[in-house]
Amino acid sequence: MLLSALLTGLVLGGTYALIAMGLTLQYGVARIMNLAYGDLIIAASFGAFVLFTAAGLNPLLGLVVVVPAGFALSWLIYRVALQPLVRRARDRAALEADSILATFGLLFVIQGVALVVFGAGFMSYSYLAVPVDLLGVTLAGNRLLAFALAVVFGAGLWLALTRTRWGTAIRAVAAAPASAPLVGIDVDRVARFSFALGGALAAAGGVVISMFLTFTATAGVVYTMKALVVVIMGGVGNLMGALLAGLILGLVETLVATYVDPGLTLAATYAIFLLVLVVRPAGLFGRATR
Repeated sequence: MLLSALLTGLVLGGTYALIAMGLTLQYGVARIMNLAYGDLIIAASFGAFVLFTAAGLNPLLGLVVVVPAGFALSWLIYRVALQPLVRRARDRAALEADSILATFGLLFVIQGVALVVFGAGFMSYSYLAVPVDLLGVTLAGNRLLAFALAVVFGAGLWLALTRTRWGTAIRAVAAAPASAPLVGIDVDRVARFSFALGGALAAAGGVVISMFLTFTATAGVVYTMKALVVVIMGGVGNLMGALLAGLILGLVETLVATYVDPGLTLAATYAIFLLVLVVRPAGLFGRATR
């Protein structure tokens, strides 16, 4: 039973890490606290659902359509609604406050459109729901695929951020936005691209989630909170921290559900979150600022 719980926890944690990576970029680089992040995930899940049920396009091919759409939509949101806030903000605190209010309104716009188009019922579809034996433990094929995709996206993003010039620019803006222009970095352009890339990762997470979980138009807030917990636990702007924190959160939730009580998983999640805030305010893998 322990091995089964550990493997299930890793699969769940990989999904959490995937959905948190985009918010890490948006908050850590663009300085935007995006409360509509989870609703973009749900919108992508509905997109994958429509492509699968209406067009017969499996989720892997659906990624090719949904992920660029998530990038384009997020770029447009930043350009139209958020960039004016960035330009008028006096400091980071003011920008965070303004972005919270703006994206809180955006949350209800996306959610309202989803409710009108799809209704309030739960949606799901069956894709690769076949049992797979792994180390003597039976897991659903779609969950293993979700974990594999999370690893691929996470590794790909980490390599891009650490091995390319634009990745270096993104990390520079995340670490020192005031100093980045001194070395010729266009902070506004990098922030806009990072926000859009975060939206693309949210879309990828939505497609992955749709493979094995039911979802509804009003479920976005759950994923926003999960992603925010992972981002803060891992350290704001720390991609590797988000990956590890996601895995930790998935393992804790699964172990609590298996050995204690499934009703206490949410309590365990926020207990760990509060403990991290008290002991390590900068996150488990973040650096304290002076």
